[in-house]
Amino acid sequence: MKKPKDELSARAATLREQLETASHNYHVLDRPTISDAEYDRLYRELLTLEAENPTLRTADSPTQRVGAEPASTLAKHTHLVPMLSLGNAFNEEELAAWEERAVRLAGEEVRASGYTCELKIDGAAISLTYRDGVLVEGTTRGNGTIGESVTTNLRTLRDIPLRLRGKKHPPVMEIRGEVYMPFSGFERMNEERVAAGEPVFANPRNASAGALRQLDPKITATRPLRFFGYAMALPNGEAPPAAKQSDLLELLISWGIPVAPHHRVAPTLAEVHAWAAEIEHKVRGTLDFAIDGGVVKVNALPLWRELGVVGGREPRYAIARKFAPDIAETKLLAIETNVGRTGTINPYAVLEPVEIGGTTVKLATLHNFDLVARKDLRVGDIVQVKRAGEVIPQIIGPVPDRRDPKQPPKAYKPPKKCPSCGSELVAGLDLGMLYCPNFECPGRQLESLVHFASRGAMDIRGLSYARIAQLMDEGLVHDAADLYAIGPAQLVELDRLAEKSAEQLVAAIQESKAQPLSRLLFALGIDHVGETVAKQISKHFGTMDAIASATVDDVLAVHGIGDKIAESLVAWFSNKKARKLIERLEKHGLTLEEPQTQTGDALKGLTVVITGTLPTLSRDEASGLVESSGGRVASSVSKKTSFVVVGEDAGSKLEKARTLGVETIDEAEFLRRARG
Repeated sequence: MKKPKDELSARAATLREQLETASHNYHVLDRPTISDAEYDRLYRELLTLEAENPTLRTADSPTQRVGAEPASTLAKHTHLVPMLSLGNAFNEEELAAWEERAVRLAGEEVRASGYTCELKIDGAAISLTYRDGVLVEGTTRGNGTIGESVTTNLRTLRDIPLRLRGKKHPPVMEIRGEVYMPFSGFERMNEERVAAGEPVFANPRNASAGALRQLDPKITATRPLRFFGYAMALPNGEAPPAAKQSDLLELLISWGIPVAPHHRVAPTLAEVHAWAAEIEHKVRGTLDFAIDGGVVKVNALPLWRELGVVGGREPRYAIARKFAPDIAETKLLAIETNVGRTGTINPYAVLEPVEIGGTTVKLATLHNFDLVARKDLRVGDIVQVKRAGEVIPQIIGPVPDRRDPKQPPKAYKPPKKCPSCGSELVAGLDLGMLYCPNFECPGRQLESLVHFASRGAMDIRGLSYARIAQLMDEGLVHDAADLYAIGPAQLVELDRLAEKSAEQLVAAIQESKAQPLSRLLFALGIDHVGETVAKQISKHFGTMDAIASATVDDVLAVHGIGDKIAESLVAWFSNKKARKLIERLEKHGLTLEEPQTQTGDALKGLTVVITGTLPTLSRDEASGLVESSGGRVASSVSKKTSFVVVGEDAGSKLEKARTLGVETIDEAEFLRRARG
């Protein structure tokens, strides 16, 4: 029996609401509430319902994100209010001059209102027209007055709401923002194009702009585009429904419009400078999308009209605080390799020196050989390089237009033998990784000893990389056990090592014998066994003998341990040379048991993340207190995090906690909870 029309209409409305809520939670809040399979099931039900009852289909239905036929051309659209361009400030002095000009025009109210600081997304500017909360038009910036209509393409972006959330929307308004392509999505898309034999795109910004101007929205839908909103335009000079830009951003978020992270209200220009320095030097390298600076705006919206526009194109109430470029093009001179402490053969790029963000870059990480193949990187290519914070820069990909079509560089072929010992390489558990299987490989042993002596492991002070290399070159040390047989008399014969320094180094080596089992297990450099994992395993088994004799199933019984870790641990201890090393370390008197440090259960079952500098506790002390109270310390914030302990200069982990709605507390509250 066919259901009544009212019942079908109600069901369609319910499905639209469920799908839009799920999409908002996933794409805007980064908090998925239903599985992909459940989303697909609801979507198919709505699609079928609308196909059988076309009158139920609405303009804001999720099924209409991709539904239009390819256009023959892009129609023109006149913006309600011109889309302006920003003036630039490249340093603190130029930003101060901008403030002075604004104060001369509008008085001290400018300083009294404070400023909003927002990321300047390096994407494609767009304008979204909403009538009574429903998306009716989407356009490119064009010449600032007239843009091109790309509505059907913009409908394919899941984080652009087809209908705004909440109520009391202006009858007609334009939401201004940027369409961008995340680095991760851009790289994945190019890798798929390489696999399909298609040409790759040059950079995320051009790929975003090109995707928006596709005549077929189905093509746009395949591109990993995202959107951030930042402003509102109203017709006839109407006042916005907020008195401050900071309030307007919160209003956009409440309507379901995603807003870029790290926006902040700065009461003074000094705090604007501090925000800009933090974003440029600490935050920028952690972002998955390109920015080329920040945007500083007078926070009080009524002052905007008073401040006006320069020459019809640049607003006086806002300015771009530009940063040094963090992406550059240069030549890939060679792909070299080194041997890691676990035997991994690690490729890296040797580049023609290029300045990025004020630093000369000569090397870039390549992670593994699978990545080299997926990006189709070839020696001789012109490549795009991104400087990610303070770590080694990364290659985004080749610039295809710069290849000589007549004589393109040859495809790269991974090595077959270890560059250090010449052993035949073998494939590892991780995709694209090659390993040297020789446990006594000199390159592998050097990196392994450096790790063994490092602060988080055995913490042997004075045993530097150069000193370890010197000991190996002199034949005094081959592996970790050899360290404990060295005496001062052997060391004083080395270059640049006085008798007192030799005695201090030997003392530091001997003192490390007291480190607990968890430190030693981590120091052994077993693949996938990091500091936290080593603590979990050591606490669970208690002794080195128990760990060495454990099966894969035994290790999997440890909370939070997966297949890769278990298989890697068991494989390492199954190596006869590894077992012999443990026997020798035991003879030298190293600690092969883990002390049971838990003294309470106030944090039992809780997962805690610590970020920033705490007033009285070091990071190790705070972690130890969590563990002694029965809790577990995690290195990253997720939905499973119980709470985050926040200190001074907290960075991206604090932002992630706020985004996910995870509780944040200070040291005083942490101490209160840990002590019960």
